[in-house]
Amino acid sequence: MTKPRLHSADELQRCRQAETPGQAVTVRTFSRSELAAAFDKFEQTVARASESQDWDAWVEHYTPDVVYIEHAAGTMRGRDEVREWIKRTMSTYPGSHMVAFPSLWSVIDEPTGRIIMELDNPMRDPGDGSVITATNISIITYAGDGLWRQQEDIYNPLRFVQAALKWCRKAQELGTLDEDAARFLEQYGAGQ
Repeated sequence: MTKPRLHSADELQRCRQAETPGQAVTVRTFSRSELAAAFDKFEQTVARASESQDWDAWVEHYTPDVVYIEHAAGTMRGRDEVREWIKRTMSTYPGSHMVAFPSLWSVIDEPTGRIIMELDNPMRDPGDGSVITATNISIITYAGDGLWRQQEDIYNPLRFVQAALKWCRKAQELGTLDEDAARFLEQYGAGQ
């Protein structure tokens, strides 16, 4: 039987309980300023990648053995799996129409080296100035040296589908619906 995934304080407690007499478990801690600087770099990297659509630099800000948990796509292990997923996701609708991923708020959890944030996922203007978006919660775990060892994206997939369908319908109304989005609309929105 698999053990349930543990979160922040639980993870530290597990490490403390794992200590055996005469052998200490080392939990690496980072200062608030280091975490804040690393997160600032994280946000800049995400902004550049979303502008350029070059996702390689984004993938490189993770450790080689990164664990990326994406609730709809599953768990990816290592940069190669993450790179394959992000390139596929961002080259097809609706990912291909998302223009930025800014954090709306964030919290630094120093004891665990994590940043918890709400990310916005706005889609490009369908042609009338509409802003159509959905948000997610992301938790990133710092490894040191400017790299992140884990990311978990938490969201309601139905909200993303609703936003994507709303964009499709607005673009269809305006005559700006492209083929990729039209396929999505036909597949997921035909009966609505």
